[in-house]
Amino acid sequence: MILGEKINLNRMKTFGIFVIAALVLSGSIQFSAAQTGGFLDLQTNQEIFQPGQPIFVYGKTVPKDHLVVRLFAPDGTIAQFDQIIADADGSFNYIMMEWPKSSAVLPFGTYFLEAISSTQEGTTKKIEIKFLTTTDLIEVPLERHLHTQVFAPDDAAINRPIRVYVQTTSDGLLIGDNPNNLLGTSHVHYPNGQVQNFDNDLQTLHQGLYFVDFNPPMEGLFVFHFVAFDSGNISHGSAATVAQSTDIGTISEQILDLSDVLRDATTELKNVKSVASGFDSTLEKASGDIEKSVGSVSSSVKNIEEGSSQLNSLLFPIVASIAIILALQIVIIARRR
Repeated sequence: MILGEKINLNRMKTFGIFVIAALVLSGSIQFSAAQTGGFLDLQTNQEIFQPGQPIFVYGKTVPKDHLVVRLFAPDGTIAQFDQIIADADGSFNYIMMEWPKSSAVLPFGTYFLEAISSTQEGTTKKIEIKFLTTTDLIEVPLERHLHTQVFAPDDAAINRPIRVYVQTTSDGLLIGDNPNNLLGTSHVHYPNGQVQNFDNDLQTLHQGLYFVDFNPPMEGLFVFHFVAFDSGNISHGSAATVAQSTDIGTISEQILDLSDVLRDATTELKNVKSVASGFDSTLEKASGDIEKSVGSVSSSVKNIEEGSSQLNSLLFPIVASIAIILALQIVIIARRR
């Protein structure tokens, strides 16, 4: 019974390979493939798939070769990963998976199927396939749409670092890679014509989102030019920033500093006003004391005047008596002579 099942299974494999080979020889299936290294052939049953259809992977390599087969999604992540062993004649075939409904994990777009030989060092084979809503576009050439967007501030101040962001997408999906490989030829044009490359300066914020910090050393227009290269496709994106001696951010900081100074001045004025209000009460009290003192002085002067008149009334008779005595003495002396 087991032997009969093996014979039937081998017959089914042989029939499947025969059908696929006939389709390939008839020219009804065409592939865009890339291969490196030794002998490795990789094929699928069709080029464009829709939900519910299986991916039948087949090909030929060296006998008993251990293969790693990977399916890459449009954003560069691995959607499926398999390990298979070739037959004694080097052939292999199996159903990798059945396409589910489109989702965020497996969206519609261009996928890459890659086979890696473990016995032939450096031997790989990669082909492109598409996952779409319909299979009526078999005759349309495979094409990937790579886009690069650059986000830079409109103005900046010299010797003040700014951050420039870059977004790379393929078929509307973010693609991730080492930014120094993906955007390795990106650069900035100085106002004086000088060009500075961003070698090893780019940093990853998120898959498909990168940034670089740049410090404008002079005034003028700086043009940032980012070049993305992925899977044989290239895309350009640019943005410009005007560097001045000061920018809006600096002016805002100065306004904030001025606001702090005015706030402190207002506080000091309030303190002065509070102290001045204390002076008012003190001055009123001093004024009252002065008025009292003036009244006391006036009363003393009046008393002195009264005392002076009384003293005059006492001294006048005495002075008159003295004058009479002096007159009598003068008369007596005159008679003696």
